[in-house]
Amino acid sequence: MKNAAIPRYRRFDGPALFRQGFRPFFLGAGLWALISLGLWMAVLAGWLSLPAAFPPLDWHAHEMIFGFAGAAIAGFLLTAVPNWTGRMPLQGIPLILLFAAWLAGRIAMAAGAAIGALPATVIDLAFPALLLAALGREIVTGRNWRNLPVLIALGLLFAANLLTHLDALGIAETGGAGQRAGLAVVIGLISLIGGRIVPSFTRNWLAKRGATKMPASFGSLDRLALAMTAAGLAFWAALPEASAAGFLLLAAGVLGWVRLACWRGMRTFAEPLVWSLHLGFAWVPLGLGLLGASVLWPATIPAAAAIHALSAGAIGAMTLAVMTRATLGHTGRALAADRLTGAVYLLVALAALARVAAALGAALGMGGYDPLLWLAASAWTGAFALFTLRYGRYLLEGRAPAPLK
Repeated sequence: MKNAAIPRYRRFDGPALFRQGFRPFFLGAGLWALISLGLWMAVLAGWLSLPAAFPPLDWHAHEMIFGFAGAAIAGFLLTAVPNWTGRMPLQGIPLILLFAAWLAGRIAMAAGAAIGALPATVIDLAFPALLLAALGREIVTGRNWRNLPVLIALGLLFAANLLTHLDALGIAETGGAGQRAGLAVVIGLISLIGGRIVPSFTRNWLAKRGATKMPASFGSLDRLALAMTAAGLAFWAALPEASAAGFLLLAAGVLGWVRLACWRGMRTFAEPLVWSLHLGFAWVPLGLGLLGASVLWPATIPAAAAIHALSAGAIGAMTLAVMTRATLGHTGRALAADRLTGAVYLLVALAALARVAAALGAALGMGGYDPLLWLAASAWTGAFALFTLRYGRYLLEGRAPAPLK
């Protein structure tokens, strides 16, 4: 069944948190963004020593990509796939078990040295394996072949996570490649799925206001940009110092800016739920360009600046933009952002800007690294604290009652 009508949910009498996939995983992503960064900053300051099997910096990178971003991706896909296939969503006991697997992975990763690297590996990899199996069953059974690339991306994300663990187990020196591949897959998913939802939501919003000029439909420019992005990121993941990776990433960045300009984002300033999507996606071409420049001119543009533009910027901003909108829409609330939600978007943008500036400033010998680092951490914490406080209630409660007519 393809593009079928959205199915009705079976009655689940347990907590509302486990009635839809986005509920536990969006809440988990928001909380883990807070907790994991707090732990990382405590480690950096020398206040804490984690009993992790990974070195501290590798643990931080792993948890941002496979922990935080992994939860956000799971929440989005568990909600989107039933809409794509017309099949019933995962809920109840299966959803509880899947979320428990994700949560167990976070605990195992923080305590890997205490429980052993091999048990930590098995526990952490259980979640992406179960997610891939659950979504694969839905897409294949529903014959929704158009979204098969999503399964391929999840398979690659599992493989990237495995590479990081092989390094921790002492089997192969693949930790760096796993981190790069994981980041590449997540950015690839944002480029693919963001390229659908950003112009689509913008088109819907503009149409309600009688606009005549609409975002460009998906076409050859989008295909070329996606192909260049995939090629550049794949080259970089495998051969991070290859000049070819640098040129491909620069080209992907330019195409990404052109693509974004065709989506009419400048006309959406009246609604934060819409402009936040454009702002979040803008970090993708910016990060790709910086990454390409860091390959070609490493003495001037540090890789850390590019990586944080893609992680704190693209992943952080797009995650919040999607989670806020999806939470409002799927809990029966009006698709309109209040001031706190607008503050969430601005704070995560500030966090990314400060972190990129810290890396660039350090490379150029400008100083101010520590203040910018703490500013970035504070803004990131503020963004996800506001999200958790503002939207956590919606995720824990049932649907909002329909307005009286």
